Amino acid sequence: MRFMVIVKATPETEKEGALPDPQLLLEMGKYNEELSKAGVLLALDGLHPSSKGARVKFSGKSRTVIDGPFTEAKELIAGFSILQVKSLEEAIEWVKRAPNCNPGWRLRSRNPPGL
Repeated sequence: MRFMVIVKATPETEKEGALPDPQLLLEMGKYNEELSKAGVLLALDGLHPSSKGARVKFSGKSRTVIDGPFTEAKELIAGFSILQVKSLEEAIEWVKRAPNCNPGWRLRSRNPPGL
């Protein structure tokens, strides 16, 4: 089963050029290496703040582009990882082992038919 771990944005992650504490980066690097060595990590990445992004609103055949930044930080994503594990319980156990870099971690499942 594939699960997406979503790290929600915070006011801190939305700051231009903001970097996490160096110790936290080290801890996250170790955790990500552990995921990789275990063979469960399919992908991971951080995202730019919404000030560097845009939204495209669809309405019939019309498209409207709205440039960032966006004020609804609770609806924004700062990063993600995709894990391939046997169960929701296993995915939860991996996420519980992660360093506490953000109070907004979320876990979503996507399992297309045949996978």
